[in-house]
Amino acid sequence: MHKTHLLVAVFLLSLLSCGNRQESSENSTELTENKSTKALIPEFRADSAYAFIQKQLDFGPRVPNTQAHREAGEWLSSMMHKYADTVYIQQGRVRAWDGNTLNIKNIIGVFKPEERRRILLCAHWDSRPFADHDPDPGKHYTPIDGANDGASSVGVLLEIARLLSMEEPGIGVDIILFDAEDYGIHRLENRSDEDTWALGSQYWARNPHRSDYNARYGILLDMVGASGATFKREGYSMLYAPNIVRQVWDTARRLGHSHMFLNRDGGYIIDDHYYINTIRNIPTINIIHQDETTPHGFFPEWHTTDDTIDVIDISTLRVVGETVVNVIYNE
Repeated sequence: MHKTHLLVAVFLLSLLSCGNRQESSENSTELTENKSTKALIPEFRADSAYAFIQKQLDFGPRVPNTQAHREAGEWLSSMMHKYADTVYIQQGRVRAWDGNTLNIKNIIGVFKPEERRRILLCAHWDSRPFADHDPDPGKHYTPIDGANDGASSVGVLLEIARLLSMEEPGIGVDIILFDAEDYGIHRLENRSDEDTWALGSQYWARNPHRSDYNARYGILLDMVGASGATFKREGYSMLYAPNIVRQVWDTARRLGHSHMFLNRDGGYIIDDHYYINTIRNIPTINIIHQDETTPHGFFPEWHTTDDTIDVIDISTLRVVGETVVNVIYNE
């Protein structure tokens, strides 16, 4: 997942155990009552989100135009059909920076389609074709697993989709899994073009699944599973949707998650939310891991072959998932 700073548990599931845990998660949920709103808020299951992440990695790097990408897309589509009331599979063709034509698939799950008041949740499901920040130069053109950069956010959203299918919120919810976010220009190219990133969200913003589509606001998740993650108030989020940032960060604080949702401003990052804001005019924020201790400003394994399941921390998934679930069910 390329981003540009303008400022500058763990356990592996076997196929059988994954299936057993998945079955348990899909057939049970716990509800808690928010004292101030009396809303019934289902419990976010971080182990379920973890299993969804592992399943994505089992397909291999999810690079557009590859067999692993096609198979992963089919599975994600099937999961969305399982949970959502209505599903749109938006297929398109986009031109990448290297001249390749990419066959992309945006996967859209709609919950309570009759409800006019709606919110948008989104993430990208593809993974980077180049480990161009790997410490080993010999791997700079090697595709990555993208456990945190891509799969973690999708895993959280699939778990939220499962909860939405079991306990209706008071508002319509749309979950969009964008394709071709991470096929941006290689770091070693002697040029820069931010619009080579987030191709799936650019496509959707110009060609929404419904021509009249709108939402009150959107929340993008990106890199939300690493141990010790910190989420600052991203620059474009504050520019286009400051009230939503405050709402989400206040929710995290109330839940005791201020150690991850920091009371600090972060950098401006070109990501899927940028195009939703600027093309679609839906105020959308980005919950994204920013780390000022690394040269690139993201988690240490970013865009390397080390972005594997070992990076994922169930406690981080729980913090992010619980925060977003509380935002949804308090609407």
